[in-house]
Amino acid sequence: MSFGQGGPQEAHGQFGPPPQPPHTPQTPPAQFPQPSQPPQTPDWAALAEDSAARDRRRKWLLLGGGALAAAAVAAIVAVAVVKSGKGGGSASASSHPSATASVSPEPTFAPVAPPSPPDPRSLISSADKDTAPLSAATFFPDAKTSVEGRTYQRVATDETADCASVTQGGLGSVLAGNGCRKMLRATYVKDGVAVTVGVAVFDSKAAADKAKDQAGGNVLSLPGPSFCRGPACRLTSNAEGRYAYFTVAGYTDGKPVPADDTTALTSGRDISTYAFARIMARARTAAAVAPRGA
Repeated sequence: MSFGQGGPQEAHGQFGPPPQPPHTPQTPPAQFPQPSQPPQTPDWAALAEDSAARDRRRKWLLLGGGALAAAAVAAIVAVAVVKSGKGGGSASASSHPSATASVSPEPTFAPVAPPSPPDPRSLISSADKDTAPLSAATFFPDAKTSVEGRTYQRVATDETADCASVTQGGLGSVLAGNGCRKMLRATYVKDGVAVTVGVAVFDSKAAADKAKDQAGGNVLSLPGPSFCRGPACRLTSNAEGRYAYFTVAGYTDGKPVPADDTTALTSGRDISTYAFARIMARARTAAAVAPRGA
């Protein structure tokens, strides 16, 4: 008898392994069918919300992309316009990304200048235009007149339609031959010198110019201070418009004017200048009342 661990073991008569108990086949556990799960119903509300969310995301993406594209096109157009302006050239319609409506230019008209006022000299060159009243009193209205600081006193005036009757020498025939209509005279004195001016009135400038060019002799001095009725005196002759005007200047005491004298010469020129100024004053008055463009 042997002792093993855990106590004595029963001997089986023969040395060797103990006999094994008969093998009993293992029967697998019975398989029972699992009860079937009922089919799950889809959550239609969740699916619809998810689909709507996807649609919204797609729309926002499309809108955002369109806005970015429009901004890009606008930027390209702005850059093209700026470049065209900097270049100084004019861009044609085909160079712009989008066509613009053409605007017809406003019609332009050349400015119309207002009618110019009439030339004063033209109004005193013809009796047809120079129609204002004319007399010695209106032509020589000033009791005193000054020329370059020299003052003269008017002492007499006269007028006549017989121009030749108030002349000496050959002047009468010249005036009559060219159709003198009226002679206006006035006498002015200063410091012992007297000047008579005679203004002969014609129908036209041509007749007055011809009378001036042909003049010989002189206009007769007015009575009052008796001068230049024989002794030598200073003479002038000129014409403006339809008027020819003449002066005779000498000393009031009747003595002749020497050849080297300048006093009588200056006085004659002063009164001739005054006669010219009176003629031009008449011309300007006529122009002021005449219609423009006449």
